[in-house]
Amino acid sequence: MSLKTKFNLAMLAAFVLGLLLGGGFLYAMARAEAMDEVLREASVMMSAATATRTYTVQEITPLLAEQSKLRFLPHTVPSWAAQTLMRNLEKQLPQYLYKEASLNPTNPADRATDWEADIIGEFSRNPEMKDLVRTRESALGPVLSLSQPIRLKDPACLTCHSTPAAAPATLIDLYGSGNGFGWKLDDVVGLQVVTVPLKVALDRANQRMGLYLGGLAAIFLAVMVLLNILLTTLIVRPVRRMSTIADEISTGNMEAPEIEPKGRDEIASLGASFNRMRRSLENAMKLLEG
Repeated sequence: MSLKTKFNLAMLAAFVLGLLLGGGFLYAMARAEAMDEVLREASVMMSAATATRTYTVQEITPLLAEQSKLRFLPHTVPSWAAQTLMRNLEKQLPQYLYKEASLNPTNPADRATDWEADIIGEFSRNPEMKDLVRTRESALGPVLSLSQPIRLKDPACLTCHSTPAAAPATLIDLYGSGNGFGWKLDDVVGLQVVTVPLKVALDRANQRMGLYLGGLAAIFLAVMVLLNILLTTLIVRPVRRMSTIADEISTGNMEAPEIEPKGRDEIASLGASFNRMRRSLENAMKLLEG
């Protein structure tokens, strides 16, 4: 096995090891960036929904108070307003979902699924928890969910959610008396949850990682070509030249030319030493012949 082959195999092994370590690091970094990107998108949607709830409570509910005495208007309910707004947004971004889920909702359509009920339980057990981020598999692939608890803080809400007898008759006419009652102050009565798919972000992250690894491979190839040129020019050719001359001298050809050292590096020093050894050998042969 030639010196160049050994050198290239050693460099290749080092590159493969570095590529595996670097690829693992880049994958972890790219995935973390993708998760951060999706979480930012979910936070924007959550902020929009929360702002809609606040606007409804402060502006819409007081404005429609008199009409609500004659006919219950869902427009005055923060949950209804937020979900209606977000459904309109979902027409443009169908993969992004917003929901307000409850274990005991007034509207059965808002009833929590099993995984949403688990998160509501988590918020109930941890009163200080402000939000919760989870990932799970869905029909669309992996998705990230950002959840925030809905805690009953306003005593005015009990008018519609304490008992059917205390609720407005117009609400009972619309939704019935079987759901949405028995709520208590400071209880976690539901959650806001934004669900965002991870596939697009992860695909972009994988694409970036592929570009990074491709760039590293191209750089390695360029470095290998350059190192091989330098190895051949500065080491292999001079050593091969010395080996050829040494073979000729070993067979008795003392007319072989001397090495012409170039530069002041170790190979040039070796060439000069080789020439001195050759002259010493030549002188010794002459003495023996004399």
